[in-house]
Amino acid sequence: MADDDPTLIEQSAEMAANMAEVMETSQKIWSKFLEAQASETPSQNADPLNTMPAWLALGQAMYDNPKQVADATLELWASQAALWQAATLRWMGAKDQPLPEHPHKAQAGKRFAHKEWSENALFDYIKESYLLTSGWINHTVHTVGDMDPRARKKAEFYTRTLVEAMNPANFFALNPEVLEATAEQRGANLVRGLKMMLKDLERGKGQLLIRQTDMDAFEVGRDMAVTSGQVVFQNDILQLIQYAPTTQTVYAKPILFIPPWINKYYVLDLNEKKSMVKWLVGQGYTVFMISWVNPDVRQKAETWDSYLTKGAMAAMDAALAETGQKSLHVASYCIGGTLTGTLMAYLGKTGDKRIASATFFTAQLDFTDAGELQVFVDDETIKAVDQEMEQGYLPAQKMAAAFNMLRSNDLIWSYVVNNYMLGKDPFPFDLLYWNADSTSMPAHVHHFYLENFYDRNSLARGRLSVLGRPITLADIKGPVYHVATKEDHIAPAASVYHGARQMAVANVRFVLSGSGHIAGVVNPPAAGKYQYWTNEDLSPDTLEEWLAKTEERPGSWWVDWDQWLSAKSGRQVKARAPGKVLGTLEPAPGAYVKVRFDKRPE
Repeated sequence: MADDDPTLIEQSAEMAANMAEVMETSQKIWSKFLEAQASETPSQNADPLNTMPAWLALGQAMYDNPKQVADATLELWASQAALWQAATLRWMGAKDQPLPEHPHKAQAGKRFAHKEWSENALFDYIKESYLLTSGWINHTVHTVGDMDPRARKKAEFYTRTLVEAMNPANFFALNPEVLEATAEQRGANLVRGLKMMLKDLERGKGQLLIRQTDMDAFEVGRDMAVTSGQVVFQNDILQLIQYAPTTQTVYAKPILFIPPWINKYYVLDLNEKKSMVKWLVGQGYTVFMISWVNPDVRQKAETWDSYLTKGAMAAMDAALAETGQKSLHVASYCIGGTLTGTLMAYLGKTGDKRIASATFFTAQLDFTDAGELQVFVDDETIKAVDQEMEQGYLPAQKMAAAFNMLRSNDLIWSYVVNNYMLGKDPFPFDLLYWNADSTSMPAHVHHFYLENFYDRNSLARGRLSVLGRPITLADIKGPVYHVATKEDHIAPAASVYHGARQMAVANVRFVLSGSGHIAGVVNPPAAGKYQYWTNEDLSPDTLEEWLAKTEERPGSWWVDWDQWLSAKSGRQVKARAPGKVLGTLEPAPGAYVKVRFDKRPE
């Protein structure tokens, strides 16, 4: 093609114009970032996540075991040499030359799905070298020497986080898909991506708030949280929703949901096909739902005790008054289940029998081995979190960042590439919209939770007091239905099982669901997904021993729960319209759930 070819000239001019716009947008991003940094109060803690003790412990373990480290290093060198040899032969034309296997090589995963990662010899070598090295690093940290279990868990977590950040797919010059898109679009992908990054910085008020879905594709009350109902009670920390019946008669005993305040309640009413609320109403239950306030400085004085009294107990009183019943069922999820555990223990201690049964979804009560979130919690990190909460609450984006770090490959880096390098809009997905609709944490409530559960495990150890009463798990009375999910990385199934076993309740039904923390719970029967395992005997010490004696059943555990719950729900009565006794304040989903932190004025 001649140098004066008009097509080439136009393409070069387009590339130059796009690169100029990239530079201009990059300067705006940098200015916005510096402006935000200048406005923030500098942290007094150079290591707010308190990682140094874990690194020192890892270093000591490696120093104390030089032969193990040397043997592992020689094994890595040998594998890398074999990989280089195989890659060289491929470059020379031996396309069928097999790559060497290694017992600790990481799996490629979907981040290397583009064909060039396998078909191009150079990119294939980069990928394979990374997988070999990252697998070796993670395995070595997991096995070297003897370490305190919590220190090793922290070292493993941050090592994995670092390894995932170094994935070659995260770098412009090393990602064939990004290079291909940039050449084909003459840099337009980078223009779109950096403009998206600038918007995300503005939305996060100076912190990069990565969009995982189209945040304009959904609206609470329009596309989700649409089950018909009314707000029948509210105070300054909650609204109570009563849902409208869809059957002519209902069970006498109502159900009160105590959802987590770390996320919003409508994961249980996501849409018509996925809504647990809608399904329960269709089974003939009267359903009440707590919708927690998205707190700000006005909730700075709230405590765990006030979330019990002004929260769970006030909602119980309102639901019982509205229905004229003497007792009700309580269903709780995640941290809402932890609050419910303390509520049940307190009521058991005081002889209060207003709870007919309690259901726990992925709720931890014994935090001995509480999953990867535990790496963020010790005395030093709690002090750092307290600094973040000096205004009376933990900003929502701080909590969201912690959850995203648990799965950084999926929830951070894949979107960095898709959004900012490829310039693609994230796909509309209701569950990711809910996940991004983050909530703030009231300071005293959050401190109490971190210190007394994640750090000290006070409830399981019999060292917790609420409302002036010492309580233990053995104080919990009444029938309990406990659900854990097999792939849960937030509330590990083994931890949930261990807590369930400590209840001094004859009637505890423990169920293990397939999938994870959300999909294993939000699994309507009509979807025909996953499976669950049941076993009435909780005498086995470990989940593995319990699981060996279980019966696997296909489909959703909701059907099993309905059979268990309906037998304890009393006679059938005429269906109840919301607010006949308490009156109505506004239609569901109410105002509290619609408050988004990224829409608040600064």
